[in-house]
Amino acid sequence: MTDPARPSGGGDVSGEKRPKLLAVTACPTGIAHTYMAAEKLAQAAERLGVDMKVETQGSIGSENVFSDNDVRKADGVIIAADKDVDRSRFAGKRVLAVGVAEGIRHPEQLIEQVRTAPVQGAVGRDGGAARSADAALSGAGGSSGGGGGGKERSVAYKALMNGVSYMIPFVVVGGLLIAVSLALGGHATPEGLVIPKDSFWMDVNNVGVIGFKLMVPVLSGYIAYAIGDRPALVPGMIGGWIANDGSLYDSEAGAGFIGAIVTGFLAGYLVLWIKKVEVPKFARPIMPIIVIPILATTALGLFFVYVIGSPIAWVFEHLTSRLSGMTGTSAILLGAILGLMIAFDMGGPVNKTAFLFGAGLIATGNQTVMGMCAAAIPVMPLGQGLATLIRRKLYSEQERETGMAALFMGLFGISEGAIPFAAARPAQVIPANMLGGAVAGAMAGMAGVTDAVPHGGPIVAVLGAVGGVPMFFVAVAIGVVVTAVTTNALIGIKERGRRSGVAVAVGSGEGAGAMAAGSSFAGVGMSAGVGDSAVGAGAGAGAGAGAEAGAVGAPVAVAVVEQGGVLSGYLTGQTVKVLLDSRDKDAAIREMAEMLAASGNVRDVDELVRVALAREEQGTTGLGEEIAIPHAKTDAVSEPVVGFARSAEGIEWGSLDGTKAKLVFMISVPEAAAGDEHLRILALLSRKLMDTGFRERLSAAPDETAILRVLGEIR
Repeated sequence: MTDPARPSGGGDVSGEKRPKLLAVTACPTGIAHTYMAAEKLAQAAERLGVDMKVETQGSIGSENVFSDNDVRKADGVIIAADKDVDRSRFAGKRVLAVGVAEGIRHPEQLIEQVRTAPVQGAVGRDGGAARSADAALSGAGGSSGGGGGGKERSVAYKALMNGVSYMIPFVVVGGLLIAVSLALGGHATPEGLVIPKDSFWMDVNNVGVIGFKLMVPVLSGYIAYAIGDRPALVPGMIGGWIANDGSLYDSEAGAGFIGAIVTGFLAGYLVLWIKKVEVPKFARPIMPIIVIPILATTALGLFFVYVIGSPIAWVFEHLTSRLSGMTGTSAILLGAILGLMIAFDMGGPVNKTAFLFGAGLIATGNQTVMGMCAAAIPVMPLGQGLATLIRRKLYSEQERETGMAALFMGLFGISEGAIPFAAARPAQVIPANMLGGAVAGAMAGMAGVTDAVPHGGPIVAVLGAVGGVPMFFVAVAIGVVVTAVTTNALIGIKERGRRSGVAVAVGSGEGAGAMAAGSSFAGVGMSAGVGDSAVGAGAGAGAGAGAEAGAVGAPVAVAVVEQGGVLSGYLTGQTVKVLLDSRDKDAAIREMAEMLAASGNVRDVDELVRVALAREEQGTTGLGEEIAIPHAKTDAVSEPVVGFARSAEGIEWGSLDGTKAKLVFMISVPEAAAGDEHLRILALLSRKLMDTGFRERLSAAPDETAILRVLGEIR
């Protein structure tokens, strides 16, 4: 194996060996930042006389993937990523891990720093990455001097987000199926909302229940997987199932999603510990598929049942007894306490203890306690869904879609709809949920709201099970608003702190451009989730290098123009304008929408403009470097269409580097747009715009034909 401290590359014309480096770039959404960082690193390597191969892990999959030979000859590896990247390939190599923003802002510094980066630890035969260098990489090696925004995300953060991302589809599918079956097939009875046993809607409900049962084990399993790789998946999932099934340790409530987070981390780190044990060579092949999963699953399962489970059951049994002793106290205080408990873990043990307490009193004739619970139950999903609507730029596209599903689940009293938000941001979401739940429960207690069935949410009021309906809805509404406002306030405080750190880095970095946080295009456009804070886009390669590239690409560009368009035909001579007449952003978007209509693919210009402007309200699409890419996903267009126009004086677009937009691309796709072609085009466009020479040629092109020739270089 090559000594990581010594260059192993080939020589240049002077006979000296050129260092050989590898780089991996990846952002959570896998669009713009991934390719911008790749291009900046490649340009910096060329300037510094370093051979570099860059692997991009974007939404369209991994491209330019390293071969075993590439890794063997490499002198070091730069990982510029905001998501987990498998390092098992890089054992014995110097590895520098930073955030994707640092790959854009400080590529030269990263190339220098990787030469003294920690050496990646050895890996086992299971193919999973050994994490021995994680602490060093996240600490001294994890920052490239560009401010806090460049530090690599911790393993714990990545693991938690990995579990949440896999859990969300189970929450949404399970919750919506249960809600639909209750709405269309349920009937209010003294036992709650009941669906006839042998009916079609009971079958739908059963499918949804399976989704909910799998939700918690999936969360636990994929947290474990992100830490310990494949051998940790089985113990993580089984541990999550045990945590959620209280019958295994004599608890009516179980440990819920909080227990699943605990078992996920326990399983992941337990597997890592077992991997470190030296075993005979003949036993190594069976370790990851037999020995490790069996040992970890058995140890974790028994530990939870015999060590953790009994205390959990004891705590919640005594908590129920304490609640029983409070029935004669102030209704406002009892309602607030029940609301806090209902909102704490959304279907977990604390929630179920309060719920079972209220449901048990219905048979005694006391329906007011269940009324307090019923008012608090929908507050969390409704509040989190409302939060994503009133401050959309704080949330990723996936979170906004989950928010819409949470709103629907909240109407039917399915508090688990808020779990994805609580798991992703527990410090902000859980306190906000508890405050809103307490307010709703206290108000219901004060007004004497009653509930005759063991269920909650607006659905029970609609079906006539609630007494004091007006105050019930007032209590729910106020609790929802309190939850939404508090959630956004807490997230906003956290984001402002993060952005202030990034702003310092942008101001002192080599690049002037920036990509605004929160930019998303519903799976098609350039996007940056909440985790993708604004990043700088420094100046690209020199004009000389760009001119050379242009000369090489000229024949291809001419051929593309002759075929009638570029960017897979989405941009044609009809959708190019040499100079915009507009002087402000809103007018420019309308002017470009009217230009796109010339393609015949725009059904409704006004609607296209409305959607594009609504997108701008979520966060600017000004990238910096005098570039803007407004976009819209709407059925106002029948086919994907791309337009380009220039502005002589520049248009104020809100770019973080303060530059006015002179090169404006507008991208529109229908709601049903599918496939990877649009993602590929946007990735190529984002990457090519980092080339200074390309931007200069695009600015200098005298007419539409010349502009199309320049754009034809994007391939």
